[in-house]
Amino acid sequence: MNYYNEIKDKIIDNEIYAKAKDYSKEKNRVKTYFEIGKLLSEAGKHYGQDIIGQYSQKLMNDVNKKYNKKLLFKMRQLYILLSTEKVAPLVRQLSWSHCLMLLPIKNIDKINYYVIQTHKQNLSKRELENRIKSNEYERLDNKTKNKLINKEQPIISDFIKNPIIIKNRNNYSEITEKLLKQLILEDIDNFLLELGEGFCYIKNEYKIKLGDRYNYIDLLLYNIKFKCYVVLELKVTELKSEYIGQIKKYMNYIDKNIKSFDEDNTIGIIICKKDNKFVMEYCSDDRVFRTTYLLN
Repeated sequence: MNYYNEIKDKIIDNEIYAKAKDYSKEKNRVKTYFEIGKLLSEAGKHYGQDIIGQYSQKLMNDVNKKYNKKLLFKMRQLYILLSTEKVAPLVRQLSWSHCLMLLPIKNIDKINYYVIQTHKQNLSKRELENRIKSNEYERLDNKTKNKLINKEQPIISDFIKNPIIIKNRNNYSEITEKLLKQLILEDIDNFLLELGEGFCYIKNEYKIKLGDRYNYIDLLLYNIKFKCYVVLELKVTELKSEYIGQIKKYMNYIDKNIKSFDEDNTIGIIICKKDNKFVMEYCSDDRVFRTTYLLN
């Protein structure tokens, strides 16, 4: 079998297809590169691993200089990845640019997470790259990762990252609760994504009346996927037991006065400076979730 001529023909066909079929050229490119990767793997078994170097030299002369040794190695990597039984089938629907972001990742569960998130949220190459760089997968807890592996139904708290990354573009050195809220509101879209899926912004400093006094919820959110209100409180200190009592009062108020009968119970999220697992271990209300923040 003449592996080189078959590889060359596939590359030329893909180049022609890319010019004539704009709407599906990325899907065709991934398919073509996968097929070339398979041919390169088979050729390597017959003629040695240096066959990639030999073929790349000929392709750069015969077709285009971009078909260098590095690109051909990536095609073979793509073939190996897509041939892995445990990888999510949705990876075949991604663009070549997306695939390039995934190829360096060794953990299949991590790859599957980003494949599914890219598909569900229609992430661009840059958005996917930013999520990988921010260690989004690593910031999920082990319980959530096991749910993803076992394809179990998630709950609203599963995708709340720890720590939450909050952008500090002006590099403020001293952070107050007011300033922390300002930083969040300046980048509200990314902040909501840090929390997980389906979170929507309602209002900051949401006024409620408890007894004879007015209180203000730092941020009131809503989750359209789980159909519930979300009370979010910001603290620039370690978590304290009184914070939990405070947020539970706010949650109860929303449940009694705002939510409708067909909506789920309100949940609470406390974002604080450091972990304090002892307090959370003895928190009786499992609707209150704690996460920390990291200024970036």
